[in-house]
Amino acid sequence: MVLQVTNSPFDQEQADLLNRLLPRLTESQRIWLSGYLSAYSSGAALAAPTAGVPAALAVEAVSAPVAPAAPKEATVLFGSQTGNSSKLAKKLTKKLEEQGLQVTLASMNDFKPNTLKNVSQLLIVVSTHGEGEPPDSALAFHEFLHSKRAPKLESLGFSVLALGDTSYEFFCQTGKDFDKRLEELGGKRLVDRVDCDVDYDEAAEQWIGQVVSALSAPVAAAAGAAAPSAAASGIAVESEYTRSNPYQAEVLENLNLNGRGSDRETRHLEISLEGSNLQYEPGDSLGIYPENDPELVAELIEAMGWSAAEQVAVGKNGDKLPLGEALRKHYEITVLTKPLLEQIAKLAPSSGVGDLLQAGKEQELRAYIADRDLLDLATDYPLKGVPASEFTTVLRKLPARLYSIASSPSAYPGEVHVTVRSVRYEARARARKGVCSVHLAERVAAGDPLPVFVQQNDNFKLPQNPEAPIIMIGPGTGVAPFRAFLGEREETGATGRSWLFYGDQHFATDFLYQVEWQRWLKDGVLTRMDVAFSRDTDQKVYVQHRMRENAKELYQWLQDGAYVYVCGDEKKMAHDVHRALLDILVQEGGMTPEAAGEYMAQLQQQKRYQRDVY
Repeated sequence: MVLQVTNSPFDQEQADLLNRLLPRLTESQRIWLSGYLSAYSSGAALAAPTAGVPAALAVEAVSAPVAPAAPKEATVLFGSQTGNSSKLAKKLTKKLEEQGLQVTLASMNDFKPNTLKNVSQLLIVVSTHGEGEPPDSALAFHEFLHSKRAPKLESLGFSVLALGDTSYEFFCQTGKDFDKRLEELGGKRLVDRVDCDVDYDEAAEQWIGQVVSALSAPVAAAAGAAAPSAAASGIAVESEYTRSNPYQAEVLENLNLNGRGSDRETRHLEISLEGSNLQYEPGDSLGIYPENDPELVAELIEAMGWSAAEQVAVGKNGDKLPLGEALRKHYEITVLTKPLLEQIAKLAPSSGVGDLLQAGKEQELRAYIADRDLLDLATDYPLKGVPASEFTTVLRKLPARLYSIASSPSAYPGEVHVTVRSVRYEARARARKGVCSVHLAERVAAGDPLPVFVQQNDNFKLPQNPEAPIIMIGPGTGVAPFRAFLGEREETGATGRSWLFYGDQHFATDFLYQVEWQRWLKDGVLTRMDVAFSRDTDQKVYVQHRMRENAKELYQWLQDGAYVYVCGDEKKMAHDVHRALLDILVQEGGMTPEAAGEYMAQLQQQKRYQRDVY
């Protein structure tokens, strides 16, 4: 960017000086200069020129501080379900510490709420779970902040980075809750809240940059940027391969775990990580970038009257690709969101799409976007005539899918395994397919490359004490991380008892990893296993029923210090399991419902109740 005299308050000589200087500045120099200008405007003295430095840029070292009274400390709190918020919070912390700030980094679950009144600068990175709910690790802090116990925070500066998904109605609701409540308590925003969709990298990077500038500039002006603290050096350096730079991994095996006659298809993929330097622990997830169904892409192109060979821009650099390839590899076409319909209504104002967005039609809009895709929209509304080059600019980037890792790195060095159930169903006379699950099932074979990255999840980890008992509840593909847990315990020689609750439809065709569970039972790695096959009996039986049947023993395990892990469907199963645990505490522990709720909250606080639900 070139500074023009006509649109600036500078004369020609000043503009020439700035145009020569600014492009040569590093990021840290720009931040320092920003801080200096803030200090200068408040009355900082100027030093005599030093060799090679213009007089206007030399700051005099004075005995008394003259920079704005800005705190040199900050608190970064994160609430994360899958690990994205944790990762971004660590990145922010590292950048702040590099600028000389002393930073306290903590999960909301580990932060003592009664110390909030002592915090001067609070930075929150939080995701939204389910339908507008806080992630498990943020529940207690969210409840505290919205209670009468929350303190007045008139001296607090804060900012919120909210992660979410626009395909959900209550987009970034938890972040919005925190932002609103902190203001109500008297806090002042350092930087406006930023709401991120699933493709959050660019927006999050901008927010981090704004926060770093807002907090570090006064510090740099007062004392110069300090060297990173010991805490900063403790943050692990990211792998070369990340979410934004996935590793092209080779698929070693792709097997169907279900038996002949099953109406389900569950793929077990073994993937090589050799040469990637990617590291993971049991409880982490593997991110996979899928491709859209070529048939769906072709039908969409036909419905819109486009040409598959037409060149369209993709990515930040605007590289051109044929439309067919761009829709297959880069753009999300199977999910409709309100923001997307708003953009399409602007592109095609006479199409009638805007009618869905009118006030009073919220219920109709919600029902329409719930289970339709872009081809449905193109079929239901006259969108032909909108150029592909314009239409693709409003589409979201095709997001990665996260799958709980089903292997122990100790048992399978250089490999990672995942368990993926294919999603197929009929709706409105069309066959529907899960984007990633069917891509893996139908179009990925051994030897093929697959773009992957590791998603750390600090909220779903084995206990540090190898003697601690664990209770694992994972029906269907929710059993995947427990294969990793037991594989790790076997390799490390952990002696703690283990109890697995597993369920699916039929024993004969749907018992995933049956041989391995039986071997671990025989060898004592798995102490106990209770199964529920819902379609093998007249009355459907699920894992929560098996839990209730064994209420006395389960309660005793809790009293013995057991850690409870739940993985799988969030919408129904996780709620049913949670209710079963509460009822067991009331029944066997003689607790009131309120006391049982407090007991469960304490288990979460102690990280003895962890969930990986979706």
